[in-house]
Amino acid sequence: MSSTPTRRRSGGSDARRASRADAQSSQPAYSTRNIPYYEVLGDEGLAIIEANADTILEEIGIDFRDDPEALQIWRDAGADVQGERVRMPRGMCRKLIQDNAPREFTQHARNPARSVRIGGANTVFVPAYGCPFVHDIDRGRRYGTIEDFRNFVKLAYLSPSIHHSGGTICEPVDLPVNKRHLDMIYSHMKYSDKCFMGSVTHPERAQDTVEMAKILFGDAWLDPDTGKPKTCVVNLINANSPMTFDDTMLGAAKVYARANQACIVTPFILAGAMSPVTIAGTAAQTLAEAMAGMAFVQLVNPGAPVVFGSFASSMSMQSGAPTFGTPEPALVLYVMANLARRLGVPFRSGGSFTASKVPDAQAASESANTLLPTTLGGVNFALHTAGWLEGGLAMGYEKFIMDADQAGMMQTLLKGVDLSENGQAMDAIREVGPGKHFLGCNHTQANFKTAFYLSPITDNNSFEQWDADGRLDMAQRANARWKKLLAEYQAPELDPAIDAALLAYIEQRKASMPDSSV
Repeated sequence: MSSTPTRRRSGGSDARRASRADAQSSQPAYSTRNIPYYEVLGDEGLAIIEANADTILEEIGIDFRDDPEALQIWRDAGADVQGERVRMPRGMCRKLIQDNAPREFTQHARNPARSVRIGGANTVFVPAYGCPFVHDIDRGRRYGTIEDFRNFVKLAYLSPSIHHSGGTICEPVDLPVNKRHLDMIYSHMKYSDKCFMGSVTHPERAQDTVEMAKILFGDAWLDPDTGKPKTCVVNLINANSPMTFDDTMLGAAKVYARANQACIVTPFILAGAMSPVTIAGTAAQTLAEAMAGMAFVQLVNPGAPVVFGSFASSMSMQSGAPTFGTPEPALVLYVMANLARRLGVPFRSGGSFTASKVPDAQAASESANTLLPTTLGGVNFALHTAGWLEGGLAMGYEKFIMDADQAGMMQTLLKGVDLSENGQAMDAIREVGPGKHFLGCNHTQANFKTAFYLSPITDNNSFEQWDADGRLDMAQRANARWKKLLAEYQAPELDPAIDAALLAYIEQRKASMPDSSV
């Protein structure tokens, strides 16, 4: 005769998870690396790629489409402009960048303690960007809404290892296309006090971002020493690879550059379709496109901050679908990070990529195979760190929690080895001596809360305890965590007068135009 065993519940599990959350809450506003860079090419190999990029710029050129002003800017600078094709003299773009662009810069948050330093030895982990769909294990895949957008802003705010609020975390398709940017920017400003990204889908929307940032920062908008606007917004300016910039991206870049806001210039490449299939060929094309965009920003406003972006995915040569977590994009990332350091500008790449549709083992392995090179290679602005599913088509609630956990581990890895007196732990070794254990010694008791990274969602208990706790897998534990975080969320304080001014601006802008689907 069989009987169902009684499951034993323990209050220790909740206490342990609360302790883990407390341990994570003291993490800094961004990470500063204390470990070496991982590099796959020496000076000779990097010089070959740099020379090939200059050849692309000089002989083949870059198209700047549907923007006569951009063409005139290049013409006035001495480039060869034929139609919409711009060819730059060898070394021109590199000189413009190195003579003007800052090696690193601060993006200011409305809470100064949340400001981030972009470039140098610093890494900023940022949520995924641009997903039209959202996914959770309760409701599955669906179009994103403004409620989902706000939820992810709140989750990013509550995640210590996610340093930035991000940008278009998901598309709120329940709002008109030409007005939704106002609600998205407001959500970043209202529900988080971390740094955020601006709208780039139209120059007017970029200008709205600048105007709302002026309201948010008030007297702090201008740097008292230079009289210039502080850099309060970073913005994603994608090249339309291969070797093309369109008028939408150019228009947004001009708005932000003139306002001294940062532009992340990123060739968006699916290798084999939008670049050669080889690592060296993809790297040369990426460098050429990125230098052209960053040099253009310097022509618009010398000294405006730029970030060298690289997004390069491999593809299935059988189906044409993008693939993630494979070795070739990791090699591209390592090469591009090194090229950015040689150029002297901050670098954006990497994240937690997967083609999986759900937060499963494929999602975990592919994302880990992307996030580790992101960390080792020296990425300064790690867009797409948390939430990415389905090749970027979906933003996952559980995936966000799982990725944020991995980012916490990478943040710990970046700290490197503690060689302080406490880190050397010689007092513990002397106290314990041979044949005993360290569990009760003074050093262990003083360090046990922070000695090792403690994940809020992994299960390291015995089989029996895991069974008693409900046999939950990682996705189920992540599901419970995002719901708990949102239930406990409290908004950071925002001056009521600033809030009212932002809402008035949004109301005025929405009233000035009819709803549009483009």
